[in-house]
Amino acid sequence: MSRARVRAVTHQDLVPNPKTTDLSSKTGIFIAVLTIIFGLSCFVLCLYAEATRSQATWGSKTCVYNGSGKTPLLCGAIAFVGLAVAMVGLHMYLLIAVTTSPPLVLVEWDPDSVPAKRLTFQAAFFFVSTWVCFGVGEVLLLVALSVESGHLKNWSKPKPTCLVIRQGLFSAAGVFSLLTVFLATGLYLTALQAHRISKDLQNTHREILEASVLYASPPRSPTNRMATVAREGPATVRDESTSLEYLVSLKQIAHIV
Repeated sequence: MSRARVRAVTHQDLVPNPKTTDLSSKTGIFIAVLTIIFGLSCFVLCLYAEATRSQATWGSKTCVYNGSGKTPLLCGAIAFVGLAVAMVGLHMYLLIAVTTSPPLVLVEWDPDSVPAKRLTFQAAFFFVSTWVCFGVGEVLLLVALSVESGHLKNWSKPKPTCLVIRQGLFSAAGVFSLLTVFLATGLYLTALQAHRISKDLQNTHREILEASVLYASPPRSPTNRMATVAREGPATVRDESTSLEYLVSLKQIAHIV
């Protein structure tokens, strides 16, 4: 009969897998990478919209557009929606992950410490700057879209006035969209760093409690009792149950803590 090979249980098998809402899970990394890809795509679309934006040729009293503006309008609209989806998706995930995770041990134990203040300042900086860049980029895209959508029809006919966007408006919107996703990623990395520091502190605190419980008071010495056997003299029997039960109870207390 062939023996089935049994794989040994390692420490990695005993470590629980992180939840989907955990910042260090694969879902969080995937959302952060997807946000960066969205930002790069918006930047490329804005550059293409800048290259194909509508321009006007002025005559004596009239002007004529060189195109309908459909291409920059489409690129700008996709960039506008894509940037909004990336921002809302990442911040919604961060909100769910932070609210479902336990409170940060670092902030609870010593909120005035240098690491806690530094992480708080970083999170506030990334949060505010992300939304500022996002707002500026979306406003620039909205202005460009409103101008490009004004001459979709009859664009080749001469007009007394022609409204065109200034050079570099789409490019500026692309730069702000790129800054938005990188700052949002910085906010995610700051939250991830705070989460890992809190986990390390929790593990250290648990190990200290286990060691203190085990070495707080030594186990009681086993008691001796007299046992009589028929036709023989009394024998001394050591009672090991008390010591064993004491050690088991200590291990259970350490595991609960």
